[in-house]
Order: sequence, then structure tokens, then C-alpha cells
Amino acid sequence: MKHPLPAEPRHIGILRLSALGDVCNLVPTVRALQRQWPEARITWITGKAEHSLLAGLSGVEFVVYDKATGLAGMRALWRELADTRFDALLHMQQALRASVLSLGLKADVRVGYDKARAKDAQHWFTHRQLVPHPRAHVLESFLDFARLLGVEDLSLDWDLPVPESAVTEAAALSGETPYLLLSPCANPRLRNFRNWSAEGYAAVIEHAWTQHGLRALLTGGGSTAEREMGERIQSLCRPEAVIDAIGRSSLKGLLALIDRAKVVIAPDSGPVHMANALGTPVVGLYATTNPDRAAPYRWRDYVVNRYPDAVRTYLHKEPEAIPWGQRVRHPDAMSLISAEDVIAQLERVLARPAPRKETETPDEA
Repeated sequence: MKHPLPAEPRHIGILRLSALGDVCNLVPTVRALQRQWPEARITWITGKAEHSLLAGLSGVEFVVYDKATGLAGMRALWRELADTRFDALLHMQQALRASVLSLGLKADVRVGYDKARAKDAQHWFTHRQLVPHPRAHVLESFLDFARLLGVEDLSLDWDLPVPESAVTEAAALSGETPYLLLSPCANPRLRNFRNWSAEGYAAVIEHAWTQHGLRALLTGGGSTAEREMGERIQSLCRPEAVIDAIGRSSLKGLLALIDRAKVVIAPDSGPVHMANALGTPVVGLYATTNPDRAAPYRWRDYVVNRYPDAVRTYLHKEPEAIPWGQRVRHPDAMSLISAEDVIAQLERVLARPAPRKETETPDEA
């Protein structure tokens, strides 16, 4: 017998710990739940960095789990929520760590992915599974949780909070000159080759500066690899064309920088989805990741897509013949993207009328 789903949930739990791009893609589901049940409490259990990005999201209570604390941190979180029982726990993290964490949470019904989408045997930890949705975008997969609960209005809305302190921080870094924002490095993960070349970025920067008077603002964390990439890009560019903000902004400051940018250019990483959430035009660079699954949702038509070429070149298969979302784990795959590819999409973005932020998709402008 299936566990019944609540008709009028009073308290909804969301379990999604990471990553930055994914939590941005989840926010429209939260907004849809809030529209359907405006009186319901929503508690979101998330990671430390993700909370620093989402802090202040209206109508949401956050409980933070720092993955570095391991099982001790889980026990502390279970104690914190010992008196909390959710009408529905939406288990949105396909990872064994999150499933173990879910075991210490009280819920009338636990909702997770269908078997085809459930990684690390997540379906063993849930009572109800989503209706199968083959070849779904990540954002649509999150909305499937709202669909299962009976939510009717699934229109996209984010309303990410950008505090005034972040706006001030961004202005101090960027100045008043119009700029495009480049975030050249994705988070390093084992055999996850998503970074493009410094030479490619330099060619795009030269074009944007000479043809449009746009400076390039470089962003990223303070890791050695990111700083070295920034230095390499700058060594190939004229100094007046580049603003180096790598390692110099908070996550809220990065949101404000993205909000002020004319366009964002980056590989598959948090900033492309942050830009998507804010309504800032974005050119995503995709070769190792399938953009049909993970591109910035409202700007899919402006992605540089060399994923099919990478699949054929390095996996020796047709894209339709491989599992949905399979990565191309080859260090040369991103070299299939040319500077001309990126410049062409940049020109398309700059030539179109600017949409109104947040509420309008590019096709509606």
C-alpha cells in the first residue's frame, strides 16, 4: 500500500544539500509550493555554502548541514530537529550521504526520485517515488516533486535575495563601466573536465572590448588553480580590458555582480544557474555535460553546445545511445569549443532586447 500524500501539508521538508547550481534550479519548486499552500511551513536542509547563497529566501526556514562534520554533524542536526515532524519530506539529493541523513528525520511520507533517476539506491530510502520523466532537465526534475504533490501552478519564479551590502560590495569591485562576467573555472571534481582554455577566454575578452567596449570581470574562488587561470587569462589580454575579482567576493557579492553584468560566460557551474535565476543573459559552455539536462534553463538557446561532438569523438557513440546525463570524462573535450563559437553566441545575446528580470523568459522579450 502506498503512503498517502498530504492534501494540505502544514510542514514540508526539503532535503537538498548541494550544489550551488542545483539549489538555484530548485528555488522555482519552492515558489510553486508556496503559491499552492501559502500557509505551509517550508524547512530546507542544505549545505553551508548553499545556505550562504540562499540566505534570506522569503518564507523558508533553513537548517544547515556542513558535510565536513560527517556523522557527528548528522547527529547534531537530528537532535536539532528531534521535535519536528514533516507532513512530507522531499528527498531531492541523489547521494548516499543525504539518504543516511534522511534516516534521522521524522516524516509522514518521504518522496524521492523514481528508480531510473535515483542514484545510490535512493529509492530504498523513500516511501513514494516520482512519476518517471525520461530525459528531464534538472530544473524539471525538481518541479516533478511539486507535480506529484498536486501543485497546479508551475510557473518559474526565483526572487533570490540580494542584500544591499552585496550590491555595495559588487559596485566596489566592478565600478561603473559596463562589463561581461567570466567565471572560468568549475568546481574541481574527479575526472570532471569542464574548464575551457585561457586562450579562448582571452579571444572573447578582446572581441568584447574592441567591438562593444565591455570589460571582462573575472570571478571565482581563491584556490590556486583559479588564481592561476585568472593570471593566465590576464597575461593574454590588454590590462584595461580586464577586472580581476577572483577570490574577492562573497557568494552574495557574486550574485550582485551577476545581476549587474551585461552577460555571463561560464562552463557548467554555479554562476550560469545563478545568472539564470536573476534573469541575466548567460552563454554556457558545454562539451563534457549534456546541456539538455543541465544548461541554464531560460538561456538554453544561447548555449555553446559541443556535447554531441564530444560524445562522438571520445565515447565513439551517438548521443542517443548513451545514458541520459552521462558526462564525457576526457581532458580534451572542452577544446572542441572554439572562440568563434562563443563570440557568435555572445553577439546573439547582445543583439537581443533585454528581458525584464526574473519574470520574463528570453523568448518573451
